[in-house]
Amino acid sequence: QVQLVESGGGLVQAGGSLRLSCAASRSIFGINSMGWYRQAPGKQREWVTTITSGGSTNYDDSVKGRFTISRDTAKNTVYLQMNNLKPEDTAGYYCHAEFPWGGNYWGQGTQVTVSS
Repeated sequence: QVQLVESGGGLVQAGGSLRLSCAASRSIFGINSMGWYRQAPGKQREWVTTITSGGSTNYDDSVKGRFTISRDTAKNTVYLQMNNLKPEDTAGYYCHAEFPWGGNYWGQGTQVTVSS
C-alpha cells in the first residue's frame, strides 16, 4: 500500500500563487507517472498535469503556461507550482501515482480557493 499526502492548498487572490506538494510513503524512483487532478463542486474530477518516469510533462490547456509540475526523487515528492491563479482554478486538488506493478493511488486532496 502506498500513501500520498498532499499539502499546500489554501485561499489566495486571483493572480496569486500557491505550491502544492505530494509526498509518497515509498520511493518514487522508477515510478510510471505522477500527476495532479482537480475536482470542483458539482463537477467531475479532471486531469491537470502529469510527469512521467522520464521526466516528460504534460498539461491541460487550461493551466498551460501557469502551472508547473516537478519532482524531487530524493524526497519522494511531487510539486505543483501554480501561478497567476484564476477563480476557475478553485477546486480540490488530488495527487495520483501509477507504479510499475500497476498500482494506482490517490491522495486525500487539498483545497485551493481563488477569490476574485
